[in-house]
Amino acid sequence: MKRLLLSLFTLCASLSMMAEDGHKLWLRYQPVNKCKVASTVSSPTIDIAREELETYFNGENITLKLDPALPDNDGFTIEGNTITARRDIGLLYGAYSLLRRQAIQKTQGLSYKCQETPAFSLRLLNHWDNLDGSIERGYAGESIFWSESTLNATPHSHRENSQLSTLNSQLSPVNSQLLQEYARANASLGINGTVLNNVNASPKMLTTPYLKEVQKIADILRPYGIKVFLSINFATPMALGDTKTADPLNGAVAKWWKHKAKEIYKLIPDFGGFLVKANSEGQPGPGDYHRSHADGANMLADALKPFGGIVMWRCFVYGANHKGEDRVKQAVSEFKPLDGQFRPNVILQTKNGPLDFQPREPYSPVFDQIKQTPNMVELQITQEYLGQSRHLVYLAPMWEEFFQQVPAAGLKGIAGVANIGLDRNWCGHHFSQANWYAFGRLAWNPALSSEAIAQEWLAQTFTPDSPFVTTMSQLMCESREACVDYMMPLGLHHIFKFDHHYGPEPDGYKADYPLEWCPVYYHQANKDSIGFNRTTSGTDAVSQYRPEVARSYNDISTCPENLLLWFHRVPWTYRMKDGSTLWESLQYHYHKGVITVEQMQAAWRYQLRHYVDEQRWREVDERLQHQLENAREWRDVCLGYFGKFAQ
Repeated sequence: MKRLLLSLFTLCASLSMMAEDGHKLWLRYQPVNKCKVASTVSSPTIDIAREELETYFNGENITLKLDPALPDNDGFTIEGNTITARRDIGLLYGAYSLLRRQAIQKTQGLSYKCQETPAFSLRLLNHWDNLDGSIERGYAGESIFWSESTLNATPHSHRENSQLSTLNSQLSPVNSQLLQEYARANASLGINGTVLNNVNASPKMLTTPYLKEVQKIADILRPYGIKVFLSINFATPMALGDTKTADPLNGAVAKWWKHKAKEIYKLIPDFGGFLVKANSEGQPGPGDYHRSHADGANMLADALKPFGGIVMWRCFVYGANHKGEDRVKQAVSEFKPLDGQFRPNVILQTKNGPLDFQPREPYSPVFDQIKQTPNMVELQITQEYLGQSRHLVYLAPMWEEFFQQVPAAGLKGIAGVANIGLDRNWCGHHFSQANWYAFGRLAWNPALSSEAIAQEWLAQTFTPDSPFVTTMSQLMCESREACVDYMMPLGLHHIFKFDHHYGPEPDGYKADYPLEWCPVYYHQANKDSIGFNRTTSGTDAVSQYRPEVARSYNDISTCPENLLLWFHRVPWTYRMKDGSTLWESLQYHYHKGVITVEQMQAAWRYQLRHYVDEQRWREVDERLQHQLENAREWRDVCLGYFGKFAQ
């Protein structure tokens, strides 16, 4: 019996060692301990580059070299066996570039020549993590930064110093190993900043106990080239009882922010700055005092300027000040008159589309209208409206679509709303890791193709075997269009269930909600037609775009059919370019979306199974089955609802 139990224990241990939970992401290098790295300089960052190469690189020798004559950015060159960069972090990025190529090509060492420079100076993740450990629009477990025990760790007033000292010990310890793994993954992609908390920020974030936790996190991330940023609540000094107002033109308020900036930079000398959501969705802001966004942003910018910090001011603004105005027009209406009034260290951060991270949107016209203020784009990595972490939806094609319309050269930076949590595989769905990876690669080089990025990720995360990579990369690249097809084809938008944004509700209407939250407001289906008229004869949203784009969107004959119902109200009998009626085309797309998911599931089950370890294969298969059931639900509910009008 003892021998049998021992055998069973050994077998279980062996199976446990073979199990693959996805925690290693795309960083599955096997130790080689072969390479010798030479460098005349040393720093914590260079030491990481040295260790990575000496442990995992198959080549014999590598030289790391700093060259002050190179352009002052995070780029690097690789020639022969030498990595050269202007900055320490460039050497680390070069080391990860070597290891990436090695993992993809399965070579015994590499000898090649390349020169890489990041397209954006700011390449940030935005975490919507709350201080209680929950994550808004998070689908992969709780926060890697904050936990429940921090809830009562901060008093209401910043002035209660004795209580602050006592409560500081109640904060949960930072998980150093997990954050180091997080930093390593980001550095391997060239991501150089992270916002640690939700844009719907708690005033507690800027109290001393939390800032000391931020200091600990910053110390872990710094060697990997990652600066920390914080989302702030604009009314923080008033909420903490330190001022009687949050008016940005009030002297006491401005003084409070300057004092707070000084405190932050004493703890974190390389602190990046603030991300601000103001006067939107109930958040406080300068508008509460009849001040402009420029007034609010500039007050914060002045506080950060002596330390080199920046203010990223979000343009996702809509609500009471724009009653009756088409929601997709409100950001331009609010910010266009202020263009040129912001301090040099203010950047306007705008979502890629004008509504709210829909499966397909036109690009935001803010990028056409704001010319005198730096812009950065905000993409959503977490799949709030694209099946969350239950559906396999690869987002790089959507972002590639954006960059085809908005030149990267006109942007100062890029931010991605992160999909990372405490789940062992980090992202909930194993294939949702690909969206984190794709964001980082596009943040470095937005000219990369979706297919090339998918192939890179697959080769590193699963296997570089060509049949697997070729088949699966094609399925990944089709997955976003499939999602649009089975959810909201031809420009339909915002017909999700209320609040959680998962599942169809085309008949959604609540009398106590603003119309702009009701699905029926966006599709406006009746017996005659369907769609939202945003042409010059409707809300005139088209006129916010640059002239050639406005003309294309305004004319039904030239408007892209995949945005038709976004810009036009169209009869059910309207003839599409292929000769079908609008109603026939809608039916075709809904069915096509389901068929694509069926094909994806079949390929995973019957073609690709032997390429993937059992645990990840099974977990992905279960999600694909769930996705197929959801896709069928979307198709049946939407066609059933719209069919009542169209037939």
